[in-house]
Amino acid sequence: MSLIYLQGYPENILEQVQTLIDHQRLGTFLQQRYPDTHNIVSDRALYDYTQALKNRYMRSAPPVSKVIWDNKIKVMKHALGLHTAISRVQGGNLKAKAEIRISTFFRLAPEAFLRMIVVHELAHLKEKEHDKAFYQLCCHMEPDYHQLEFDARLWMTDQAMRGNAA
Repeated sequence: MSLIYLQGYPENILEQVQTLIDHQRLGTFLQQRYPDTHNIVSDRALYDYTQALKNRYMRSAPPVSKVIWDNKIKVMKHALGLHTAISRVQGGNLKAKAEIRISTFFRLAPEAFLRMIVVHELAHLKEKEHDKAFYQLCCHMEPDYHQLEFDARLWMTDQAMRGNAA
């Protein structure tokens, strides 16, 4: 199986991952490292979870009007979640609303991976591009951001090998 979710990582890292796969230990490794799941299954619970993180780290950021699970997001095509800004004219005013959509694929993910995705999407409220400032903000909200992103990609690889569509 190709390591499609790990493209761009150094060859020595990919070799270590391939060894775990060859010995059928990737799932066990991830389960031991991330035993905690979450029970955030409704859109309301996801909104509340996101708002709690926003209120803790980004009080001055623009408000988020909607946070939902989205079964139309395909991880291979869109990434893990989407942040959209919707502008509407109301009377003579232009109203902007921020929305966050998270792939329903992550309803089954460990809580740490969901947190990483929500942090990523919240960071887009202030930083639109994936640049240094963006990743600094992600790491401010989640110090283990880069490790969690990598491990989430390992989890997606394991899920794909198990036949769970991502």
